[in-house]
Amino acid sequence: MSADRSEGVQTSQVFTPRVFSGIQPSGGLTLGNYLGAIKRFVEMQDQSFETMYCMVDMHAITVWQDPDALRHQTRELAAGYIASGIDPSKSILFNQSQVAEHAQLAWIFNCVARMGWMKRMTQWKDKAGKNQENASLGLFAYPALMAADILVYHATHVPVGEDQKQHLELTRDIAAKFNHDFEVDFFPMTEPVIEGAATRVMSLRDGSKKMSKSDPSDASRINMTDDADAIAQKIRKAKTDPDALPSEVDGLENRPEARNLVNIYAALAGQSVESVLRDVGGRPFSEFKPMLSELAVEKMSPISSEMARLMQNPDEIDALLSKGANRARSIAAPILRKTYDIVGMIGS
Repeated sequence: MSADRSEGVQTSQVFTPRVFSGIQPSGGLTLGNYLGAIKRFVEMQDQSFETMYCMVDMHAITVWQDPDALRHQTRELAAGYIASGIDPSKSILFNQSQVAEHAQLAWIFNCVARMGWMKRMTQWKDKAGKNQENASLGLFAYPALMAADILVYHATHVPVGEDQKQHLELTRDIAAKFNHDFEVDFFPMTEPVIEGAATRVMSLRDGSKKMSKSDPSDASRINMTDDADAIAQKIRKAKTDPDALPSEVDGLENRPEARNLVNIYAALAGQSVESVLRDVGGRPFSEFKPMLSELAVEKMSPISSEMARLMQNPDEIDALLSKGANRARSIAAPILRKTYDIVGMIGS
């Protein structure tokens, strides 16, 4: 796969600067989701981009989902976005299945993308494993839907983690092949916005493992639904080592738990790790943990309280998602119509 022939397709004059990001409503939002993605999304909506944030429920069903759980998790994810500071009047917040243009463009892209491209996707290999014959066709083809999610809005930027870079490269390849095959400059070459290393949040029980909702120990993570007492208790019990905190970043090497707690403090405070260590270097964890606990409660407990309020009012969430879907459709529909016209399909 190569996007070389697409050079020059995108120009700043043609495409509105627009950020699109989708998160699967898989339940169990953690501090890692907040610091690694949602906090960044909040900051982006005050920059010069048009911002679109989507609960990708159609991606979720590529593996079996209990329908009631999917509805709950979609609303919970929306509540997490809103409680964290995503403003539905500034950003377009919606769930994917309410905008049919995603699936319609995905079919076009199924006919553009090649089987070999899909087979090389690392996530396909990881999720299907040795049982590929029994995996859903949707799981195999879902990178084409991901490309449609992005390109149906002519999104110019996508915030991605390391595990999603390959899919964004595929999105660019699909855009390049479409533009080449139909001799148009229609789809942009979407640029990645890569997460910084400091936003990677690790387990509170094992600093070498990523904080995860799937960890059997609830003490390993701070959930975005945790109240102030739960947050404080988990930080108090977080695994550390016996040494004092260093004054310089090099001193965190081979100290994964110490590095993790300092990274969390820095991210919550909006400071660099260097700046934090200048303030706390030489202090024992018995002094640092209460500082981190106070900061985490200050930043996270208002979010969990507002999430709880919103989840008590599902109609409020649904109404906001419906409004967002209408706004999304107003952008997607003309782009899809033009795509159909380019391909040779008749319609108004």
